Amino acid sequence: MSKPQGRRPPPSGRTNLASCIVATIFLIFIVIVILIVYFTVFKPKDPKIAVNAVQLPSFAVSNGTANFTFSQYVAVRNPNRATFSHYDSTLQLIYSGGQVGFMFIPAGKIEAGQTQYMAATFAVKSFPVSDPRSMGMGMQMGAAGNGIEPGLGTVPTFPGNGAVGGVGGGGGGYPVGIGPTLEIESKMEMAGRIRVLHIFTHHVNAKAGCKVAISVSDGSVLGFHC
Repeated sequence: MSKPQGRRPPPSGRTNLASCIVATIFLIFIVIVILIVYFTVFKPKDPKIAVNAVQLPSFAVSNGTANFTFSQYVAVRNPNRATFSHYDSTLQLIYSGGQVGFMFIPAGKIEAGQTQYMAATFAVKSFPVSDPRSMGMGMQMGAAGNGIEPGLGTVPTFPGNGAVGGVGGGGGGYPVGIGPTLEIESKMEMAGRIRVLHIFTHHVNAKAGCKVAISVSDGSVLGFHC
């Protein structure tokens, strides 16, 4: 007769240790994969603001003050794979270091990978400006003897992207012209948040600042540089 088989011995401590090591390595691998995907695909990025055009539908200078209607057309691109929810934002106009115009931009949302086009138009109340005959004097000094009428400045030339007549474009900036000019600066800022995978919340911010040259004689936009 055959002898009855005995019970199998319980798993040794080495087997349990090996199982724990395998499980730990697997979890580490999963975490690494998640981090790689997060930082390559879902890494939060600041939205981009591109100013396409600047226009002044109305413009007047009298008695040392200027007033006009300001229009700015921008494109805000959300490069993230999550919706960009922006808070209440602002568009400011600066002249000689002081704010002369302001517009409130209400909160909103821009879907993932989408570009939203915005147009802002508002009236700027009268504000004191320099003597039109002394505007741009610093630009005129280098042109002495070239037939430029005394007391009149030239249009500044900015490197990089520019625009002429309120129409966006690229290249060498402003064309050089003769006549008094008024320079203002527009500042737009949009702050908000994105929620990655509906779990992680990140705060992002987008800014755009542009210097705009205006002809005092007729209020035309000679160019802008952002």
